Amino acid sequence: MPDEGFRGDVRGHVYSARVEWSGSTAGGYRAYPRAHTAWTPPAAEGFDLSADAHFRGDPDLPNPEQLLVLAASSCQLLSFLAVAARGGVEVLAYADDAFGQMPADAVPQRITRIVLRPVISVVAGTDPAVVVRMTHEAHDECYISNSLTTQVVVEPEVVIA
Repeated sequence: MPDEGFRGDVRGHVYSARVEWSGSTAGGYRAYPRAHTAWTPPAAEGFDLSADAHFRGDPDLPNPEQLLVLAASSCQLLSFLAVAARGGVEVLAYADDAFGQMPADAVPQRITRIVLRPVISVVAGTDPAVVVRMTHEAHDECYISNSLTTQVVVEPEVVIA
């Protein structure tokens, strides 16, 4: 596992990440490998990443853009579960097929919108309107969404089990 490195003098929470790449850029933009390895200390195992295939990366590996969308989706999930648990709503399942949009004409190039579409299963007798309200409350509490300038939209679907 790589060294956690500098943590600084920050009050609150500090999150570490490490990436490593080796190769050569001598052959120019089209020639160098995009694959690299990332760690999230204290986890000892790293995982392989690449650039998006549109940027000459390996399409079989996750890319940073996907990780950004994944972070927003995961944070929304965890925030929602906390809100639901505090509010006494029994959630049985949660699945989100999230996506991010990066328009070709955006300057600077960036992900301009992330859409989260959670399908939330709750026990019979639960008011779907309460669950929808809780998804928006969770969105307001989500650390990742609050950290982004990108628009993050939540479009929940509630399923009564």
